[in-house]
Amino acid sequence: MDYKNFKIETDEDGIALITWDMPEKSMNVIDLSVMEELDAVVDQVVGDDAIKGAVITSGKNAFSGGADLTMLEGLLKDFHVQRAKDPEAAAKALFEGSRKLTLVYRKLETCGKPFVAAVNSTSMGGGTELALACHARVADEDLKMGLPEVKVGLFPGAGGTQRVMRMADGQQGMQFLLQGKTLRAPQAKQLKLVDEVTQSKKLVAAAKKMLKAGIDPVKPWDKKGFKLPNGNIYSPAGFQFWPAANAIYRRETFDNYPGARYLLHAVVEGLQLPMDLALQVESRYFAKVLQTPEAANMIRSLFVSMQELNKGARRPIDQRPNNIKKVGILGAGFMGAGIAYVTAQAGINVVLIDRDQEAADKGKAHTEDLLSKAVKRGRSTEDKKAKILSRIQATADYEELADCDLVIEAVFEDREIKKTVTEKAEAVMKSRAIYASNTSTLPITSLAQASKRPKNFIGIHFFSPVDKMMLVEVIMGKRTSDRALAMALDYIKAIKKTPIVVNDSRGFYTSRVVMTYIREGLMMLADGIPAPMIENAGKMAGMPVGPLSLGDEVALDLAWKIVSATRKDLGVKYVEGPLDNILEEMVVKRERFGRKNGKGFYDYNGKDKSLWPGIPDVVGQPKSADSFNIEELKQRLLVMQALESARIFEENCLTDVREADVGSILGFGFAPYTGGTLSYIDMMGTTAFVELCKKFTRKWGPRFKPNKLLREMAKDNETFYGRFPPKGEVAVKDAA
Repeated sequence: MDYKNFKIETDEDGIALITWDMPEKSMNVIDLSVMEELDAVVDQVVGDDAIKGAVITSGKNAFSGGADLTMLEGLLKDFHVQRAKDPEAAAKALFEGSRKLTLVYRKLETCGKPFVAAVNSTSMGGGTELALACHARVADEDLKMGLPEVKVGLFPGAGGTQRVMRMADGQQGMQFLLQGKTLRAPQAKQLKLVDEVTQSKKLVAAAKKMLKAGIDPVKPWDKKGFKLPNGNIYSPAGFQFWPAANAIYRRETFDNYPGARYLLHAVVEGLQLPMDLALQVESRYFAKVLQTPEAANMIRSLFVSMQELNKGARRPIDQRPNNIKKVGILGAGFMGAGIAYVTAQAGINVVLIDRDQEAADKGKAHTEDLLSKAVKRGRSTEDKKAKILSRIQATADYEELADCDLVIEAVFEDREIKKTVTEKAEAVMKSRAIYASNTSTLPITSLAQASKRPKNFIGIHFFSPVDKMMLVEVIMGKRTSDRALAMALDYIKAIKKTPIVVNDSRGFYTSRVVMTYIREGLMMLADGIPAPMIENAGKMAGMPVGPLSLGDEVALDLAWKIVSATRKDLGVKYVEGPLDNILEEMVVKRERFGRKNGKGFYDYNGKDKSLWPGIPDVVGQPKSADSFNIEELKQRLLVMQALESARIFEENCLTDVREADVGSILGFGFAPYTGGTLSYIDMMGTTAFVELCKKFTRKWGPRFKPNKLLREMAKDNETFYGRFPPKGEVAVKDAA
């Protein structure tokens, strides 16, 4: 039988080698065609008496990237359309559609013939669940195995929750599932999720050897007397473990994520049942999670939209691809050094320039330090380290920029310094090279005044630390050309990061919104709210850290400089408030700059930190925590950021709803369960959001006043995704 996605070859020993190799795709993913064919493959193996067992492997450089979530998004859209006509039939169709893969894997698991998964390189989501459904697993030394579904608002819904917790130690298994962790080969073997580890070239041979040695085609949990690794739920061991697991779940998620919540339900209930019933419980919870707005928003923002942006959704279609061979970086400080590292790692040569050779060498040493840590942890080799380091040329000589395709300026946020390095670089750059400023707040159009070719001048705003942060904000000046934009996006794609494109304004998008989060925290202090309550409200709302902690990380002296520069630029239009007084008191009078000098709203001692006892000396004694509503504080912190995003959208600084949402989550950690700042408004409903803004305006001040666009949208309860559909989507008017 011929298959589109699979090839079957049976050897003289009766072992069928099933090679999964999807045409026209760089990685194997699970879609409807794969499910249907895999179902038929199992039938073929079972129905052929000549086949004694089977090995499933990949014809690509990786085993599988998991399920194609656009398939689930389509299933959801069908569900919402059908639900309006027949809710019961819609729910049944969603349940049956969402468990197709579960049934295929269970069929493989119970077919009576042994299957071994030969897992090469990366295995994620549904690919990992396929491997777990097999009767044994052999992996190569470069294995990266994960079930990351919780990161997009779901949980492993094709048997992953049930098989992991029947195979692995309970505590480690729950961590693996709830955190969406990626395991390397030794960890996967230690958890008993992999049976054997070998070299990539020996993978299939090792799998066949296992089959020849004999593998039981009946899983332990399908035999009488099976015992769970950590004992029954209702047992002395269970009474110790499960209450603690629930407490950890609450501490880590604040119950904001339905995917994580129902994962825990599925595990606890499923482990008390035989496997077939357990899988049915898992499927029901999976279908329930699929229907939540949190899951829909997270799938859309963190999978669909992010993929579209990564593939160049905002790239000008008439521009030729750029083959970027060499990049110049001006400034070898922490930011510039980080940019040099990710660029060299992408195989691009780097000229790293600073005021003298010593400073430039120090910047290159940052890359060496990161690579040495990677080697120590087994994630790289000395050869790879040497190759990457050889691509970075540390120098103080601007003449070395002469053959660079792109030059990125990463010096201090000071107009004069930026002007000086721009002029020095442009004096030697080739005519078609692009110049980018890594600024977080200064308008690109004004910085481009120092350039003799403003069409070739663009903003590329990285986030710190560069090697870990996935977002890059591209800023278009008034005269920036499409060619410059294409170069910036091609470069960001090369270094495997996610771009958003915004138009010019002070603070652009990310810096401007994140400052409102920090500002709201300071305003809460001025309102007499206790500092610990403010910090807890931020984390309970879904932010990675509280606003005071983030203020310390960003640096309070930088916040003071931004406030001072804004006050200078706006002149008489600037309105002073508690923010100015608190920052001046902290920075100017007390020299508390944040983490950078070990003292801000927190006192720092290495990695440890504690709230500074002197905060009341700056803002006055706090009121009783009982006089504030924690739900309202959570809303204040999220609403302010969402409102500022809506203002930025109205000002045409943001022009794509996908970029608003993806940028807010990746750039400053806006509560991921919401799907992003604009999805947060859509999820609440524009009418309800505007009413809440009006309530907060009366109670907390005019900074919460809803903008004209929001007030217009609120009349018909329009959504941002309905009114401003991304390219390729059809606009629909949302009714209240």
